[in-house]
Amino acid sequence: MSGVSLEIELSGIKLRNPFILASGFIDDDPSLLSRAWKAGFGALTTKSLTPKPREGYKPPIIAFTKAGYLNAVGLSNPGVDSLPRLLSKLPRESKVIVSIAGSTVDDFRYGAEKSNLDNVDIIELNLSCPHVKSMGMDIIHDISYSLDIIDAVVSTSDKPVYIKLGLTDTYLSLVSKALDKGVSGFTIMNTIKALAIDTASLKPILSNVYGGLSGPAIHPIAVRMVYEVYREYQVPIIGVGGVMDWEDVVEFIAAGASAVGVGSYLFLKPV
Repeated sequence: MSGVSLEIELSGIKLRNPFILASGFIDDDPSLLSRAWKAGFGALTTKSLTPKPREGYKPPIIAFTKAGYLNAVGLSNPGVDSLPRLLSKLPRESKVIVSIAGSTVDDFRYGAEKSNLDNVDIIELNLSCPHVKSMGMDIIHDISYSLDIIDAVVSTSDKPVYIKLGLTDTYLSLVSKALDKGVSGFTIMNTIKALAIDTASLKPILSNVYGGLSGPAIHPIAVRMVYEVYREYQVPIIGVGGVMDWEDVVEFIAAGASAVGVGSYLFLKPV
């Protein structure tokens, strides 16, 4: 008996299965991306890469809670110019989503230019990081400015462009306008701004004070956002947020996701 194929197509890109390594869970060691591919992911998403390297925040950058965990890494990354090195140990057949971030239109345009590599399949715009000033959520709340960024990237790149959405009151409006600009799909959703207090010191645990909440707590919210976007627009969606077991995967697919990003689970069972 032949095995069941899990192959899917995402914006014209064939993936061996719908499981995608979410952004931010692999460091800047090329061998780790290679290891993740060998573990069986259908596609790999890089850390969010900025025009110049970023050191990020000082520890502590992780805080575990009863509902999941908070992170405030600060978008630490080696810079988008390092992309050829980061991908150097991946086989030709691997599928890669490059996440890019920045604070200006030129930042994103530069990231798109540097991501126009043969071994890059999709560009993901991180417009929703909740804990870095002048980036992420600070951008997405300004729909007009977000559209300027999207316009610059779509006109610069020949790759499908995805937007990573965060929880805002206007995300459906942004989806509609982004599609008009030529965006191919969406990654839903990013972490949610949150705070954890050390009950011994009565002070915030994270050095940045605020962090992004991940894990089971955000899963139902992510499912709701996927459902609403797909119901309205029937576009390719990568569902991300609190995937811990097969039921979480089924929920995302049933809500309308074409593929499912896995990140939180890796804290329990690293590949």
